[in-house]
Amino acid sequence: MTQPTEPPPGVNPAPDPATPIDRHASGPLTREAATTLLVQGAALLETGDYGEALGTYQRVVGFDDPEVTAAGLLGMAQARYRMDDEESAIRTWEAILELPETSATYHAWRNVAAARVRDGDLNGAIGAYREADRRAPDSDKAEISNRLGWLAKETGNVRASRRYFARGRGSVVPYASYAILGLTIAVSLTAMFAQDGGAIYKAIQLDKVKVAAGEVWRLWTVTLLHDKANVLHLLFNMYGLYLAGPIVERLYGSTRTVVFYLVCALGGSLGSFAFGDARFGVGASGAIFGLFGILLIATRTHNPALDRASRNFVAQLGTLLMINVIFGIIASGYIDNFAHAGGFIAGALIGIAFVPGKVATIRSMWQPGSGGTVAAGFIGSSIGRLAAMPLLAGLMAVAAVIGLGRWV
Repeated sequence: MTQPTEPPPGVNPAPDPATPIDRHASGPLTREAATTLLVQGAALLETGDYGEALGTYQRVVGFDDPEVTAAGLLGMAQARYRMDDEESAIRTWEAILELPETSATYHAWRNVAAARVRDGDLNGAIGAYREADRRAPDSDKAEISNRLGWLAKETGNVRASRRYFARGRGSVVPYASYAILGLTIAVSLTAMFAQDGGAIYKAIQLDKVKVAAGEVWRLWTVTLLHDKANVLHLLFNMYGLYLAGPIVERLYGSTRTVVFYLVCALGGSLGSFAFGDARFGVGASGAIFGLFGILLIATRTHNPALDRASRNFVAQLGTLLMINVIFGIIASGYIDNFAHAGGFIAGALIGIAFVPGKVATIRSMWQPGSGGTVAAGFIGSSIGRLAAMPLLAGLMAVAAVIGLGRWV
């Protein structure tokens, strides 16, 4: 069962819900009065006065805004369901589906699907859950995929069942990660072995003097190049991207993965720009360390559900990072530790700020549709998440100012 206890989007909250509206009063309702009745109905549901809640919600049905009427019907269905009148509740949810699309449509489809499961109409439930899935927020998609997987298995569609369960675990083809991987390998190998490869290095490598002069794109294009004299530099970085990128993509989706990668690349380049001594730089290490930072922090802060292979990799991340830090100190003349640190810090703050939306989290398993997660102290709290991105922006601004002071 899913029932919002507040007016839906597009319905302004009542200015003073403490002043009740008499649902028995005749005549058309103003929007303010209709919204107040929705708030009153939600309060009555919370206190267990289902009969009065039913009458209160019913007074709103017929309002000229479908969003308000749908909210009233959704409340009526909830009240009827809690009064053990499931047949009437189902009819009420189905009435919402006859209205134009509203924010209540998703909840109606989901409740209709659950009712069809209880009635043994598994094929009908599959159809309803598919409709719900089309409208579901990211935080609910994993749970609905798992339910579709179970239904497909029960109806004998093993292939569909595996597909849905895989989607519920976030096991989708990581197109963005593979695209970044392929592009980086292609540009790096071309620059390494083409006759005019030197021109590519000159055009897009991290040249801090030119960055300070305004060629800021080099802060990102540096990730496409690797040490011409050391193919292992490319191999190690691409292996790290191959391991970490798909997991980030399963947690956050393709679009966010690309954005996060670019932000982490910027963090790594600014770290080197501000504190590194070498004028030139190449490599995607900063961006990849950023992906490591996202995984290390997000999995501990938000507790997403991972498959076994992903869990094993994340469990080893701390050790892997420590080895890289030690190796970086030993070979500091060849490794840009400031780029690694800048990328990792950017990724860590992203991991704090963004709750994975493509897989279930521990809290969403206990509170379906909550869209939240179990907070790990202050870092995982709402304040911690809200503070993370302004902090990252501030750190990047400081690094940019320091770098400009060094390389102008």
